[in-house]
Amino acid sequence: MVTVEEIRNAQRAEGPATIMAIGTANPSNCVDQSTYPDFYFRITNSEHKIELKEKFKRMCEKSMIKKRYMYLNEEILKENPNICAYMAPSLDARQDMVVVEVPRLGKEAATKAIKEWGQPKSKITHLVFCTTSGVDMPGADYQLTKLLGLRPSVKRLMMYQQGCFAGGTVLRLAKDLAENNKGARVLVVCSEITAVTFRGPSDTHLDSLVGQALFGDGAAAMIIGADPVPEGAIDGHLREVGLTFHLLKDVPGLISKNIEKSLGEAFKPLDISDWNSIFWIAHPGGPAILDQVEAKCGLKPEKLRATRHVLSEYGNMSSACVVFILDEMRRKCAEDGLKTTGEGLEWGVLFGFGPGLSVETVVLHSVAI
Repeated sequence: MVTVEEIRNAQRAEGPATIMAIGTANPSNCVDQSTYPDFYFRITNSEHKIELKEKFKRMCEKSMIKKRYMYLNEEILKENPNICAYMAPSLDARQDMVVVEVPRLGKEAATKAIKEWGQPKSKITHLVFCTTSGVDMPGADYQLTKLLGLRPSVKRLMMYQQGCFAGGTVLRLAKDLAENNKGARVLVVCSEITAVTFRGPSDTHLDSLVGQALFGDGAAAMIIGADPVPEGAIDGHLREVGLTFHLLKDVPGLISKNIEKSLGEAFKPLDISDWNSIFWIAHPGGPAILDQVEAKCGLKPEKLRATRHVLSEYGNMSSACVVFILDEMRRKCAEDGLKTTGEGLEWGVLFGFGPGLSVETVVLHSVAI
C-alpha cells in the first residue's frame, strides 16, 4: 500500500522555487515630473490655488522621480471632468477604464516574460494576478487568461486591494505553489493603473497630494517554478470618488524602526547580520523611506541603486515596483559582467511596504547568469 506521505512527497517539487523569466510594461503616455505640477493644476481647474501649487511643486522636486508613465492623459481627463475633482462621483468612469486596462497592461508584461522563458504558454499551470486598481467579477485574472489564450484549466488566484507590499506577497504565494506542485509553472502578474487614485488637489488633505506626486502606472510579470528543465533560453479606501489614500505622517519612521527586526528574523537561519553583504530589492515607497532604511541599516549607497533608479524612471507603481527592480538589477549585473543576478552576492532581501502598515520580507537566493 502506498502511504499518504509517499503520495504527498511525489506531488512536491524537489528543488526550491526559481524566477525563470521577467517581463515589464508601461503605458505609452510618459509624464515629465518637472512639468507635471503645471499640467496637474491646469487639468484639474485648480490654477487659482497658487500656494497649494507651490507646495505640490516642492513635493515633485523632492520625490527623486524624473518621469512616470500614466494611462490617463489630457484627452481622457477632459472627457471625464469628475475624475479631476477632489470629491465627485466618478467610480463608474474609473472602473470602466481599469477593468479593461489593468489586464491589458498585464498582458504586455506577461507576453514579454513568456517570450523570455521560451516555453509554450500551455505549460503554465497557475496564475497569480495582483492589482490595487479596481475590482471586478470575473476578475482581471480571468480576463488575462482570455487575452493570453491560456488553458481554461489554469489554476487562478486573484489578489485585489493589497497595495504596495503585494509585490512580495505574490512571490511568497508563487514559491508555495511551485514547491508543492511538481512541474508547476506559475505566471505572476502585478498590474497597476493610477486611474483609480487620480483626483484634484485639496487644501485640507495634503497627503492626497503626496500620492499624486509619486504614483505611476506599470505592470510586471514573472514565470516561477521549481526543478527547471535545462533550456536554451498604506491605507486605502474604495469610494464613489475612487480609491483614496491616507498616509500616516511617520510611515518612513515606522518602517525604519522595524526593518532590522524583519531582517534579523529572516536571515537568522543563514547566520547573516551584515546587511551590506546581501543585495537589496526594496519597494520605493518614497525617498524618505529609502533614506531612513539606508541610514538605519548602515547601507552603502550602492545597495539601493536599483531601487532608486526605478523610482526615478517610473515612480511608485505599487505592487509592480519590486519586479521592475529585480529586472533592473538583473540587467545591470549582466551589463557589468557579474556571475550572478544578485550583484555578485549569493543572498538578498526583497521588501514590500504597504497598507496597514504591512511589510513583506522575502529572502532571495541569486542564480548564475
